[in-house]
Amino acid sequence: MTITYAWRGDFDDAALNALHAEGFDGPPPDVDWGARVRRHSLGWVCARHDGDLVGFVNVAWDGGGHAFLLDTVVAGGHRRSGIGAELVAEAARRAREAGCAWLHVDFEEDLRPFYVDACGFRPTAAGLLAL
Repeated sequence: MTITYAWRGDFDDAALNALHAEGFDGPPPDVDWGARVRRHSLGWVCARHDGDLVGFVNVAWDGGGHAFLLDTVVAGGHRRSGIGAELVAEAARRAREAGCAWLHVDFEEDLRPFYVDACGFRPTAAGLLAL
């Protein structure tokens, strides 16, 4: 199985909405992802298999030294094959190249093995305020 990765790769909003619905166990959102990422993101990484979008991660940033991973998702049939870790690795490479000193990620406890063990993040104290 050959997977290709593209920084700031082209994608179809419908395909990304469907991938998010599958990945986050919800109804398909109706998001204009193209406009969102062009406006708010340093970049994003798309993973493709035979032309199909099978993975995505968004890299938001503060315009300076801090980048933030959002919306990391891999299609169900492609999980546990290293695609997610490679999406994150490419995002980290590109954030570093852009001059970022820190890459942040928030995750639920069940994703700790992925982000800490597979991707190399270290746990830190953080806070969250529900708005």
